[in-house]
Amino acid sequence: MVSNTKIKKVTILTMRNQNLPIAVLLGDPSGIGPELISRLLNDMVTETSNIVIIGDRQIFEAGEKIANTNTNIRFIKNLDEVSKNNFEKYFLDISEGQNIPYKLGECSAYSGESVMRALNYALELANQEKISAINFGPFNKTSLRLAGSSHKDELHLIAEKLNVSDFFCEFNVVDNFWTARVTSHVALKDVPRFITKENILKPIKLIHKTMILNGFKSPRIAVQALNPHAEFGTEEQDEIIPAIKEAQKLGIDADGPLPCDTSFITAYKNKNHDCLVGMYHDALQCGLKAFGFDRGVTVQGGMPLLITTPAHGTAFDIAGQNKANLEPTIQAFKIAAQITAK
Repeated sequence: MVSNTKIKKVTILTMRNQNLPIAVLLGDPSGIGPELISRLLNDMVTETSNIVIIGDRQIFEAGEKIANTNTNIRFIKNLDEVSKNNFEKYFLDISEGQNIPYKLGECSAYSGESVMRALNYALELANQEKISAINFGPFNKTSLRLAGSSHKDELHLIAEKLNVSDFFCEFNVVDNFWTARVTSHVALKDVPRFITKENILKPIKLIHKTMILNGFKSPRIAVQALNPHAEFGTEEQDEIIPAIKEAQKLGIDADGPLPCDTSFITAYKNKNHDCLVGMYHDALQCGLKAFGFDRGVTVQGGMPLLITTPAHGTAFDIAGQNKANLEPTIQAFKIAAQITAK
């Protein structure tokens, strides 16, 4: 998860002290992203933010047509045209007049190239400290690979472009309940070798820091076990409990290990904790999506600025039908806007 490139010393705190716009990306044009972003821009949640949409005008207008919206937007040629004193919506067209021959509901290199072009543009603006946050519609990993991306997911692509060398990981949020993972897109058979005290401490420390920036005074962090009932194996005693004790020494309110099968009942449903750190992808995602699939948000943790997106995929099966749930997109924008505004 870690790049060897030196990190640029830009922090979230630096970014949010400036009246910079939030960059909004349309997402994969073959999916529900453009129609969701069109609806988001017409929701009251965006009324108190300066927003610049970065992408292909053709795709934005297609999303408007599907969503039956007519966004009050100003088309610009460069970011210097964005006012820092007003809450307005701008569109920065990076298509250079070219039409993208994508098809709704289908993975393609064309769709992936459109996504990567907009994302790379936004990340370059981030490196120049010209935007305060990035909020994007859902990407499709297959389309990104077809477009030539060598990264296993957008998180690693983003980290490379932002020169991140410190630990980073994906956070997911439902109803202001946060989760972080020690491993993510790793085969289950390979997970145990990553379960070390050091690796467990990294997401605990990172999500603790991020949640404080998001308004928590002292987030209550629960840590999941790896093995059934937290006892059929040695990782709990050898690695997980020592990591929890070390976090406590650092002043972090950490607890556990909680057995995976009841961890969401204990931590989320019964409101005993504000956050859950898990050892692998599905141990967290199954509970998170069972309790809040229609509200989930992904935050790219460890980046020098806030980057958020709804926690669902591109939903090719309903693309173009204007029936996708807007709530996760609203919640993703709220997190970016809240932290940026502080």
